[in-house]
Formats: sequence, structure tokens, C-alpha cells
Amino acid sequence: MSRVHLFEPLRLRGLELANRIVVSPMCQYRANDGFPTDWHLVHLGNLAMSGAALVILEATAVSPQARITKACLGLWSDAHAEALEPILAFCRRDGTAKLGIQLGHAGRKGSAKTPLEGGAPLRPEEGAWQTVSASDLPFDVGWPPPKAADERELAAIEADFAAAARRAALLGFDLLEVHLAHGYLLHQFLSPLSNRRSDRFGGDLEGRMRFPLRVVEAVRAVWPDDRPLAVRVSATDWIEGGWDLEQTLVLARALKERGVDLIDVSSGGLDPRQKIPLAPGYQVPFAEAVRRATGLATIAVGLIVTPAQAEAILAQGRADLIALARAMMDDPRWPWHAAQAFGVTIPYPAQYQRCRPAVWPGAAFKVGAEAGGEAHALGAAEAKVRAG
Repeated sequence: MSRVHLFEPLRLRGLELANRIVVSPMCQYRANDGFPTDWHLVHLGNLAMSGAALVILEATAVSPQARITKACLGLWSDAHAEALEPILAFCRRDGTAKLGIQLGHAGRKGSAKTPLEGGAPLRPEEGAWQTVSASDLPFDVGWPPPKAADERELAAIEADFAAAARRAALLGFDLLEVHLAHGYLLHQFLSPLSNRRSDRFGGDLEGRMRFPLRVVEAVRAVWPDDRPLAVRVSATDWIEGGWDLEQTLVLARALKERGVDLIDVSSGGLDPRQKIPLAPGYQVPFAEAVRRATGLATIAVGLIVTPAQAEAILAQGRADLIALARAMMDDPRWPWHAAQAFGVTIPYPAQYQRCRPAVWPGAAFKVGAEAGGEAHALGAAEAKVRAG
């Protein structure tokens, strides 16, 4: 059996990951005033048993005003932390995954309806709140203008991130990710399309990076030294004159200097005018560029679907971890099936041991595959696994 990169361990500070599969943070829009519900227990408990090495909780608001919608998860009080405790306890007791959390602030994209409700901005009679951003530029036509945050408000937001990070540490999360991507507040400061400030938090690249870097510094200061800190970035706005890969590389170097261990490389989300050339692995070149320029570990994400594709990305040294979202929603046992396809044994929850193919009468099989490129001969093997 040749080397299988997808199931090799990875160490980040004091965190040992059993393999290279990450469940990407996915907004669920099922919280109640920031508090988790039974949905989160079932959703996260299921993913914790998936065989992935790491499950990152959805974008979690650091204040009520930081939410995207009224149904977003929050960690702005000790009561919210207490409500998460039994869910995390279940995941740790019955699951095999390490647990991370993503902290974020929606900025001008907040005060919105959920995607199932159309995603439009809330009206005053629906409980809308005043959003803040780098400048008073609305997200899109028909969206209310945000307030350009003053220095007092920025200091309060920075403190909110630090307070939420302290709560996450006390909850025992293994990894924390700061959300600097997808057009939310910290991305709004980074991009020249949304940041038109003339003070020290705007203007040139150094000025536009200043507030996001302050937030990261505040989080790193309270996050335990033995636990890794990740940052999710949008490597490009996909709009000429906006945030781009060259600026992302400068930012990534600055993040490394501030104790960031891992860059989760996504793209887009800042401006509806974006033109994204969707294709399998379309964001992988950005993760590869960050990895090569900085030496930081990176997560590749975005239309990575098959085990063969994921293995090729790792084997070619283009990223260190593979994050899955839609693929995990479609198949919460994706890691099990990938391991079966490659002939690798991974832990199963005790109650599910009987579903291992090796213990089905006449169902055991082995798969050999080379891992040097994306043209793996795994199609037949994967089809056999699916057919069961």
C-alpha cells in the first residue's frame, strides 16, 4: 500500500490531528438568541462521529450586533458558553474529532433574514439593528448603509472578540479560527472596495490591515499558547481593484508574525459583483500560494468532492488540510468511505463497529492507488464503496 497523505496525522502546537480531513464551519441558522438548540446537538454530534480529524463550529457571533441573522450562534455571554457545554460533552464522549470554533462579526452583512427566508436585510418592524463597517457603504442595492465604526466602537469589538475567545478556551475548544473572510466585518476593513476610511484604519494596505490584525493580536493574547490559532481569509474579491492574492500574502506574513498557525484559504463574499470561475478545487491555488510564500500550514476548501481529489492536493504539497462542507452534508460518512477506498483503518464509534466492511461476510476489499496526481484510479473503488 502506497503512502496515503489524507490519513496522516498533523501536529499544530499541542494539537494532534489524526488525519487531514476538516469539517468546515457551516452556518446553520438554527440558534435562538445566540443559544444552540437540539439541531446543534444532532448536527455536531453526527459530524463528530464522521471520522474527520477536526470539526469547526459555525461562524459564532461575538456580540448580538455581530450576527448575520437572528438565528446565528453566539458566544457573547457566559450563559451562551454554558449552553454549549452538553453538546461539546456529547461530541467528545461519543465522537472521534477534535473541536474548533470560528468567531466572527458580520459587519454590514448583518441584520439579515436567513437564506431560507431569502437573505434580504431585516426591516425595522422585523427587529433590524444598526450595522457597522469600515465605511458607510452598503453591501448591495437595497441594503441599508452601515455606520462607519469609530475608534470607541472598534475597541469594543476588539474586546468582544477577546472575551469570546476566553470563553472558547474555557470550553476546551482545541482550535480557534478568526473569520477574516467572506465579506464580513474584518474583510470589510481589508478590502479597498469596502474601506474608504481616511484615518489610520484605512488608506494603504498597512492601514486597512491594522484593525483585523489588532483583533487577531487580542485573540492570540488570551488563547492558550499550546492551542493553535487559525484565520480564515478570502484570497481575492474576484473584482478588479479589490482585495487580491498579492495582498493576501502580505496579510498572511503579518498573521504568522502574530502567532497564527493555520490559514484557511477561501475567497469572495465581499461584493455581489464578484465573478467566480467555479470549478473543482478552484481555490486550491490560493492555499498553495500562501503555503509556499509563508511556510504556514493551510487548509484548502471549495468544491473538493472525492477522496482522490483531496489526496492529490495533499500529495502535491498544495495544502496541509482539506476542508469539506457540502460534501459532508451530502455524506456525513465521507471520511469512512475515503478510508475504505484507500484501504486505511480509522476509528469508528463503538456502536457502529458492525458497519465496517471488513466484518461484513464477503464484503472486505483492498484498494491500491498512487497518490502523485489527481488522475487516481479510484472511481471503481469509490463506486464499490457507495454500492456497499
